[in-house]
Amino acid sequence: MLKTSLYISILFMGLMGMFFSQNQSIENETEEITICHTGPSEMMAFLDDPKFVDFHPAPIPFDFEGLGEMVSFPAADGKNASGYLIKAKEPSNQWLFVFQEWWGLNDNIKEESDRFYQDLGGRVNVLALDMYDGKVTSNPQEAGTFMRGTNETRLENIVMAGRKFAGPEARIANVGWCFGGAWSLKSALLLGHQNIGSIIYYGMPIREVDQLIYLESDVLGLFATEEYISKAVIEEFAIAMEAAGKELEYKIFDAVHGFANPSNPRHDKAATKEAYGMALTYLQGKFR
Repeated sequence: MLKTSLYISILFMGLMGMFFSQNQSIENETEEITICHTGPSEMMAFLDDPKFVDFHPAPIPFDFEGLGEMVSFPAADGKNASGYLIKAKEPSNQWLFVFQEWWGLNDNIKEESDRFYQDLGGRVNVLALDMYDGKVTSNPQEAGTFMRGTNETRLENIVMAGRKFAGPEARIANVGWCFGGAWSLKSALLLGHQNIGSIIYYGMPIREVDQLIYLESDVLGLFATEEYISKAVIEEFAIAMEAAGKELEYKIFDAVHGFANPSNPRHDKAATKEAYGMALTYLQGKFR
C-alpha cells in the first residue's frame, strides 16, 4: 500500500512538472511577440471623426520606377506576407523595415524606401512590409475602411514573418508614417533583441511603461502640430519612456499631419527636409 501511494505521488509530481514546464514554454513563446494592443489600435478610435479623415487628403498621383521588387514569404498563420524589397549591394545583416501610411503600400512608401536605401549607401536591405495584404487606395474613406479592417494578430504575424525573412542575425531598424509610425514602435518591441532603432513619423505611440521597458533601442519621434496625436500625448509618451529607462529624442514640427509625404497636397518641404535629415542621421548612427 505504501509503495502504491509513493508511486502515485511520484507520478503526480511528474505530471505537474510537465504541466508547468509546458506552460512556461508557451509563456516564453508568447512573451516574445505579444504586445498590448495600444498605439496602433488607439488610432482606430479616430476613424469615425470626419476631421481625422480630413487630415488625410487624397494623395497627388506621380510617376515612379522603383529600385526594388515585391517579394513574398511565409507567415505563422499559414498565409504569405509580402513586401517591397531593395537588397543591399553586398550581403548584409543590416535591415530597415518601412511601414506604410493608411493608404497601403503605395508608390510614395516605395519611393521613400528607395531614398533611404540610396542615402544609406546601398549597404542596408530595405523591406517595406505590406500591412494590408495587397490593398492600396487613394480614397480617404476607403483607407479608413482598410485600416478598420486590419487584424492586430495578422499585422503582428506580418512583422514576425519579415523578421524570419531577414534572418536570425539581422539587425533591424524601423521607420513609418501615421499608421506606420505606430507600427514602427510596435515592431521595435516585437523584434526584441534584433531591434536597433525606431523612427515614428506622427504615429500614435505606445505609452505603457510595462511595455516600453522591453525596448532594446532608443526612439526618434517626428511629430506634427495636431489635436489627435497631440502635444499632451507626445509628452505622456516622453514621460513613459523616461520611466521605462529608454531614450527618446523628438521634435514637434509646426506642420500638419502627413507633412512629410510629397504626394500630400499639404506637404511641407522645409519640415520634411529637416525631419528627413534627423531620420537619416539617426539611421546612419545605427548602421555604422
